[in-house]
Amino acid sequence: MKKYLLSTLFLLVCLLSNGQDNVDSLVAIGIQYHENGAYDLAIEKYEEALEVSPKSPLANYEIALTYMYSQQYEKALEHCDVVLEQKEEYILETYITKGSCLDYLGDTKASVKLFKKAVKKFGDHYLLYYNLGYDYYKMREDEKAEEALISAINLSPGHASSHLLLGFLKADQQKKTQSLLCLHYFLFLEPDSDRSVAAYDLLMEQFGGNVTSDDKEITIYIDESDKNSPFSAADLMISMLEASKNLEENEGKTDEEMFIENTASFFTVLGELKKDKNKGLWWDFYTPLFYAISQSDYMDAYCYYISMGGNQNAGGWVQDNQDKMKAFIKWLEDPAE
Repeated sequence: MKKYLLSTLFLLVCLLSNGQDNVDSLVAIGIQYHENGAYDLAIEKYEEALEVSPKSPLANYEIALTYMYSQQYEKALEHCDVVLEQKEEYILETYITKGSCLDYLGDTKASVKLFKKAVKKFGDHYLLYYNLGYDYYKMREDEKAEEALISAINLSPGHASSHLLLGFLKADQQKKTQSLLCLHYFLFLEPDSDRSVAAYDLLMEQFGGNVTSDDKEITIYIDESDKNSPFSAADLMISMLEASKNLEENEGKTDEEMFIENTASFFTVLGELKKDKNKGLWWDFYTPLFYAISQSDYMDAYCYYISMGGNQNAGGWVQDNQDKMKAFIKWLEDPAE
C-alpha cells in the first residue's frame, strides 16, 4: 500500500511539473506573438495556458498586459484581479497594468488610489512614482506630478520617460530652464527615437522663445513675476542667446554651430549660478553634468548626439566622427581623466 501511494504521489508530481512546463511554453509563445503585435494570437496561447492552469499568475498577468495593449481594458482588469487576489508573483507588474487600465478607462482617480496603495505595499519604486506622476499630470495637479516624477528620477536616473514627462510639465508651466534641463537629459538618454523628435522640437522651440526682431531692433520679453526665481538669470540668458543670432559676428554660422555655442553658454551660466543655497534635482543632478560637458572638449559631440532624432545633419556628423564619439563616451565614464 505504501509503495502504491508513493508511486501515485510521484505520478502526480510529474503531471504537475509537466503541466507547468506546458503553461510556461504556451506563455512564451504568446509573448513572442505579443512582441510582434499579433495580439489575437497571443491571447489564444494565453487562453490555452489558462485551460491548463486557470490561476497561473504568469498567464493571467501576460494576458492582462496583452488585453491592455489591444485596448480591451475591462478584460485586462479581470485577469489583473486574479493575480492580485493570489498575492504571489507578478504583483508589482500587475498593479502597474491595472492602474494604467483604470486610467485608460477614464477613472484616473481610482488609478491614483491604486498606485498610492502599491507604494505603501512595495515601498519606493520608480515605475509606481512615474505612473503616479503621469496620472497627476493628466489631472493638472502639477505640484504632485512634479514631486512624483522627481522621486522616480531619484530612484532611477536612467528612466528616460520620467525626464521627458517632467520636461513637458515644466514647459506647460513656462519654466523654461527647468524644462530644457529635463529635455536635454532625456535626449542624452534617448537621442534617436520617435519620442526624441518631439523632445528636440520642444527644446528648440523654448530656446527661441521670448524674442522678436525686425531690421531695426530686438525685443526680449521678461516675466517680472518670476524675477526672484533662481532660474531667472538663466531664463534671461536663453533669450539673449537667441537674440545673438542676429548679431553681425554670427552671420554665416550654421544652425548647428549656433546651437553648440548657445548650449555651451547656457550650461556654463547654470554652472556659475549654482550656489550652496540652490538645491534639488536641477542644481544637484542636471547642472553638474551639463556644466562639466560645457567645459570639456566634447560640446560638439554632445550636441550632435542629442540632435540625431530631430536634425538630419546630426546623424551624419556622428557617423563621420566615430573617433570623437568614442572619446566622448570614454570621457563620460571618467571625466577626471
